[in-house]
Amino acid sequence: MSENNTRVQGDPRLKGDLSLLSVILFGLAYISPGIVVTMFGVVAATSGGVAPTAFAVATAAMLLTGLSYAKMARAVPGSGSVYTYARKMLDSRIGFLSGWAMLLDYFFIPMVGWLITAIYFNAQFPDVPKWVWLIVSVGLTTGINVFGMKLADRVNKALMFIAVGSLILFATLCVVFLGKHGSAAPVADSVWNPGTSLGAVTAAAAIAAYSFLGFDAVSTLGEEARGGAQTIGRGIIGCVVAAGAIFVVLSFVMQLVHPGAKFADVDAAAYHLKVQVGGETYAEIINFVTIAGSIASCIALQASAARLMYVMGRDGVLPKAVFGTLSAKTGTPVLGLLLTAVAGVIAMKLDLTTATSFINFGAFLGFALVNVCVIAHLIRERGQGRSPNLISYLVMPLIGAGVSVYLLTKLGDVALRIGGVWLAIGVVYLACLTKGFRRPAPGMTFDDGSEEPAPDAVTV
Repeated sequence: MSENNTRVQGDPRLKGDLSLLSVILFGLAYISPGIVVTMFGVVAATSGGVAPTAFAVATAAMLLTGLSYAKMARAVPGSGSVYTYARKMLDSRIGFLSGWAMLLDYFFIPMVGWLITAIYFNAQFPDVPKWVWLIVSVGLTTGINVFGMKLADRVNKALMFIAVGSLILFATLCVVFLGKHGSAAPVADSVWNPGTSLGAVTAAAAIAAYSFLGFDAVSTLGEEARGGAQTIGRGIIGCVVAAGAIFVVLSFVMQLVHPGAKFADVDAAAYHLKVQVGGETYAEIINFVTIAGSIASCIALQASAARLMYVMGRDGVLPKAVFGTLSAKTGTPVLGLLLTAVAGVIAMKLDLTTATSFINFGAFLGFALVNVCVIAHLIRERGQGRSPNLISYLVMPLIGAGVSVYLLTKLGDVALRIGGVWLAIGVVYLACLTKGFRRPAPGMTFDDGSEEPAPDAVTV
């Protein structure tokens, strides 16, 4: 048996040496910060022409949940995100259901990323069918991820610097345009104006919050980050703050270039703004840069999905032979990566609206649960004679959970129906695994046959 085989089989842990910068860039790639440009028209129209205010409110709301993720990353080191946190802090069966719900998000969101990349490629090269670009995108990102996190990290850094550079260029062009032509409305109107209201801003913030989906993916790198839990906690907060800063600044200059809430086509507002500040040639060239950022996002999306499935397979809650193994050569969950690639091909039969309609259900449910886990952690700590700060471990998580539930209720009927059906299937599967909920969900097993002791359930 080779040394590499011994390492993978004897220690069922993911391997890596990611720095804090790598972790933050991974999260930003998952979020894809350029989404603020795409969503600007919708957020500005909904908010009454104060898009930066809506993004600022969304940043504050997501930061509450980000702080909860950071706390749980320190309290429960390792990969698995909310699945691991809920299992440790609440109950193994709740952990399973939270992981199952998150799978709806993690497993299918790479498909959306590949579809968006294929759309960008097709826009640049319309003579090549979209399905060809879809297969190229799936094959490229899968190959990078299969060969390990080091390669994925290097490629991701390069592509993300290009993508962030393009956003800086766009912001600069907006500032230059404003310097030459000025804004058609006072600067203060981009922050608050007579045409907006608190209700309009909060509704727009709920939409803007979708832009942050993916920062929690950083928590799946707990076993691959240099510095472990401390790096992951800082990475999560850094990712939310960095994304929020990009969103607020870019939406502010865009709102100055196009004051108000009226657009000929809110979905095409981004393209028209690019033409307005940079001309047709710039708008065409920037599409290439958008493709680079989209590929970086797909690398992060697929890596997170495969790692969540690996941890659940390693625990035995998904078939271990399929999901719970790592490649002896690369140390990556190859079968999980290939499975997400196969699912990605389904995107050939879907449009973007349908593909994105149901992925948010698991995300917002997971956000709510991680805040509940922080409260459960507080209860455990107080039971052991320690007294964590009540503002940090009770009040803020309660607000974070409330915001997440509110966002969940704002999803469309299709998303809620699909999410409900998916969760129901998970309940049935869990009932089979636990003999009618009479047993805990399977725990992590190691090669010597020992099993991780299941934590006592905490009722909150």
